[in-house]
Formats: sequence, C-alpha cells, structure tokens
Amino acid sequence: MTFDISNIQIPTNPGIYLMKDSSDKIIYIGKAKNLKNRVRSYFLKNQNYKTQKLVENISDIEFVLTDNESEAFLLESNMIKKYRPRFNIELKDQQRYTYLRVSDEKYPRLLVARRTRDGKFLGKGKTFGPFTQGSSKLLTIGALRKAFQIRICKTLPKKVCLEYHLGNCEGPCEFKDAQERYPKHVAALEDVLKGKNQTKVFVKKLEEEMHQAAALQQFERAKDIRDTLIRLGSLQTKQKMEYVENSDEEYFGIGIQEQTAVVMNFRMINGVIRDSDKFFFDLVGDNSFTNFLYQYYSTHKIPKFILVSELPENKKLLESLLSEQAGFAVKIQIPTRGKKKDIINLILKNIELVHSKGGDPGLVELKELLGLPAIPNIIECFDISNHGADFAVGSMSRFVGGKPQKSGYRKFRIKTVTGRDDFAMIGEVIKRRYYRLLESKSELPNLIVIDGGKGQLSAALRSLQSLGLKLSCISLAKENEEVYVSNRKNPVVIPKHKPSLKILQHARDETHRFGVAYNRTIRKNQIK
Repeated sequence: MTFDISNIQIPTNPGIYLMKDSSDKIIYIGKAKNLKNRVRSYFLKNQNYKTQKLVENISDIEFVLTDNESEAFLLESNMIKKYRPRFNIELKDQQRYTYLRVSDEKYPRLLVARRTRDGKFLGKGKTFGPFTQGSSKLLTIGALRKAFQIRICKTLPKKVCLEYHLGNCEGPCEFKDAQERYPKHVAALEDVLKGKNQTKVFVKKLEEEMHQAAALQQFERAKDIRDTLIRLGSLQTKQKMEYVENSDEEYFGIGIQEQTAVVMNFRMINGVIRDSDKFFFDLVGDNSFTNFLYQYYSTHKIPKFILVSELPENKKLLESLLSEQAGFAVKIQIPTRGKKKDIINLILKNIELVHSKGGDPGLVELKELLGLPAIPNIIECFDISNHGADFAVGSMSRFVGGKPQKSGYRKFRIKTVTGRDDFAMIGEVIKRRYYRLLESKSELPNLIVIDGGKGQLSAALRSLQSLGLKLSCISLAKENEEVYVSNRKNPVVIPKHKPSLKILQHARDETHRFGVAYNRTIRKNQIK
C-alpha cells in the first residue's frame, strides 16, 4: 500500500526529510529549499522505476528545518553518513571517516566513537566528526591527547603515571592545580574538534598566552605553552607536506544510462595520473552529481581545482561549502582546451567502455560477482503465483541490457502439477520455456533467475539438464536477498547499494507483478 502523502503536514521551509519504512528504519534522506514542493514530487506519476521502489517502501516521513539551503546541504550529508540509508549514494570507501568522543567523566578522555550498524553512537559524552583519515581536521587522536594534556588511563590512578613524567598529562589524579586546569584543556580540545578555523584561533591564543607568561616571568608556564605549540606546529607541517605530495587537481567524468550514473575520476600527482576509481549510483530522489561530489570530499582531500565533464547543479553553493571545509578557495570548472580537456575526454571514453560492455554497469558487476562466463545481457526471470491448485501460474520477465523487454514477457498456466508443489511447478515452467526455444532455435538467455531458494534452483537445474542445456542459473531468496549459485555451497550476499543487486530485484519484482496480474485475471474469469 502506497504511503498517503495527504495525511501529513509538510512545511514550506528549507530543510531535510527522512523517509522511513514499516520498521521505522530510515531508507532515504534528502534536502530541499521548499520541503513541501520537493516531497510531494515523489508521489507524482511517471517516476523512474528506482524512485517508484523507494516510494513503495515509505511508511513515514520526518522533517528537520534549517535556516537556509546551505545548512540543509551540510545536515543532509552528515545524516547520510550517520544512518547510511539504502537508497542514498554510498561510496565504496565511505567507512574511511571517524567520529571522536569526549567522554562524560569527571576528567574526560578523548576516544574513538564506536557505532552500531544503524548509526547509533555507543557510550556517553560529546561526539565530534566525521573526520577523514589523514584529514587536516584530524590531528590524530594521540597527538591531540598530548597537545591538550588529556589523560589516557581507563581508571584514574592515585598517583601520577609515566604519561605525567613524559609531559603528556598534568596529573589530575594527584595534583589540585592540574585538576583546576583540566576543564580548560578539554574546552580548548573541543574548540579544535569543532572546525579547522578554530585550530588557527587556538594557536593564536596560545601564542599570546606564551608571550604574556614570559613577560610576567612565568617561565615554566611559557615553556609548557611553547611545547604545546611545537606539537601543533609539527602536525601542521606534516599536514602541509601531505598536501604537497597530493595533487591540487582532480578530474571527474559522469555518464548516465538507464537510471544509473557512472562517475570516473583521475587523481594527478606531479602531472601524472596516479590513481583512478569508478563509482555507480542510482538516480533516486536527490542523488545527483552535486551530492556525489560533496559525499566524495567528505572522505578525500579537497584539491584547489575540480575539473569536470559537466557542471554540477548548485555549483556556487558546492564551491562555497568545499572552500569553507578546505580552508582555501576551491574552483569547479569544465576545461575547454589543452591537456586538461584531453584528460576529461579520456575519462569519458572509459565511461563509454563501461557502458558498451553490458549496457548497464550492474551487468558487468553481476558477471564478476557470480563468476558468470559472459556478461548477462539477456536475463530471464521466473516466479510461481500459487493461489491453490486451480489458480497456479508461472510468469517470466525478460531483461535485455539491464532493462525490461516487455514484449518478451511470458505467462504459463500450470498443466502437469497437482497440489501446492512450487518446486515441481518451477521445473515444469523451465522445461516448457526452453524446450520451445530449442525447437524454434531462438536465442537463449545469458542468465536465468529463479525467485526462491535452493529448492527452486535445484528443480530448475534438473529441467535444464534434462534438455541437455548448460545455462547459467541462479535463485534469489527474498527474505535476505541471498543469491544461490549452482556451483557454490554458500549463497552470495550482494551489498544492497550495488547496481547488480538492483537489476536482479527489478527482474524479480517485474516477474512477480506480471504473474500476480495473470493469476488475478484467471480467478476473475473463473468467477464469471
């Protein structure tokens, strides 16, 4: 049953919306200038298949208002990282970011924040992040503890430990003056964790305090501040070196085919292409090139120049957000001539190659994940719709190049099986279908998909064997979306965000829909 949008009041403010399924799990997070207009657009007709699948799973929608679109952009990105909804863009290296926690103790510690699978943070205290590995925002947890004299002991000892003698902790366990200063250290640490600009403010403040202490002849205090500045300074130098070693240019090309975007990038180091990646995401809701780039740079170093094959929507807003995050001006440009233009053209050629391999990147992925002998350009999927012995029917959908070929759909009235025996029914339908194709010398599929588990797959394989056919055949079990392959003992579990799984699910859902419609027609005619 489709969610009734008329039952909720939708604000017209900017903000984000959180779509939930029947188990109250967040399945999609989006942003909007006008929440009412954006959310209502999901429920209009003529949506693409993948957006339809999202809408079919919505049971509730929550809203979080923001003052402007820029705030909505930032909040959406952080909420996606936190909850990882299955219909949002999820990059393959999205786990490269870290959250830090300042514990809720008398003398707080700095810890890595642990999370459950659904994004909830474990432990009490204040959480900061996300930080990327090697990010200029994250000075490394060990260095931060030392710079701000934060204790590392799990339980507070009665006497100072080695950390005190190494100068890494002032010993709040034993000394009253250290106990009095500790809250200031924690407050300064939290300021730095809140943002890069705060680090600069903090360094400047420390320098002023050091000069003031020296002027008052508080040389011990001045020395302590100087040691802290050295720690921070060495870390900042290291960060600058890391940036120099990396490129100040990154190139992106994007190609779209059948509701799926392919993005490819080249990273340049000293004028040489040193690294390249391919990313795939579904065009659902607000999933766009703009969102992809913002998510990508939440886990990668931001260069000064981002060179693209086409400009993302909200280019100026994206440049502003990335510039604020990086601490320097970031420009997004389409190169028009010279070597930079050649690199973009090379990326687009590579994307064309991905498309030409199978019409859909998910098909290439299916071949690799399932160990198929060829890219499954033609897929035929089977299901049984069983409403008692008199109303049992088989159905088949046909996908070519990753998309439905509705003229190739077939329906079967069960003829040889009595009673509720789904295995035997699958066996009958498979045998009838491929006996006819052999007789007519028609083109056989690259992959047969059965809706069901091991039993249904075994029945299908027996029928194929009886015809002397060795076709690739798998089954898709709906409960956990496990893929059973004939030559493997254990099922293959394809991550939910993978385009390969989306193709299998689309084929399965089309087969089910077609079979249910045929079954309904038979029952209506019987009643008449």
